[in-house]
Amino acid sequence: MDIQIFSTPEQMARAAAETGASYLRETIDRRGEAVIILATGASQLGMLAELTAATDIDWSKVTAFHLDEYEGISADHPASFRNYLQTRFVEQLPRPLRAFHFLNAEGDCLAECRRVGELIAAKPVDIAFVGIGENGHLAFNDPPADFETETPFLSVELDEACRRQQLGEGWFADFESVPQRAITMSVRQIMASQRIVCTVPHQQKAIAVRNAIEGRVTPDVPASILQQHPHTQVFLDDASAALLNRSPSAATERD
Repeated sequence: MDIQIFSTPEQMARAAAETGASYLRETIDRRGEAVIILATGASQLGMLAELTAATDIDWSKVTAFHLDEYEGISADHPASFRNYLQTRFVEQLPRPLRAFHFLNAEGDCLAECRRVGELIAAKPVDIAFVGIGENGHLAFNDPPADFETETPFLSVELDEACRRQQLGEGWFADFESVPQRAITMSVRQIMASQRIVCTVPHQQKAIAVRNAIEGRVTPDVPASILQQHPHTQVFLDDASAALLNRSPSAATERD
């Protein structure tokens, strides 16, 4: 696990996007195409803005999936991750993607899990852009997460800490409006990605970051599984890294 710490969220976002863009160019040059996974939420806003501004990426050769979606809300709901990625990613690109396989969790969610699972199984994922939740979740795999299932997408119940994070980030008007269930990419599917770029800013993530990076690998801290991935790069700002025991061998600090 390569950990890089930056003074500001803006510097962190730029570095994460530059790393992801470099991987994309390299993969397209080597394979003629690339498959990516995108995360959402407040922590990804800066990184996605920088990534869509990257030059010399042939987006027409990129196929995208996203990590998760709330069950029972429409694509035009302000908190919908389809809405988030359509407006903040797809519409900001200089040219269309080859494909974006959006999750539709408005109807039969188990059927949707099977549909998208078959699509993502068809080609290896090159790069997963992920974050870490305040409760240590990875995508919507809340603790205790299932580290064993090989099913690519799951219908899951969201725990209270996760739902309160969504409320605190301003996506919903009140706690009762936050959905209780979501479709999420499984931990095993995320870990099958060739490379993982994990972007985690802000002080409210500091405890989760410490537990995920320096704690033991446990389903009680789902993001701790990233310690076992051979090509994970974690991008932090000073606030999210504040509780780490930062040794020179474990982290690189950047101004």
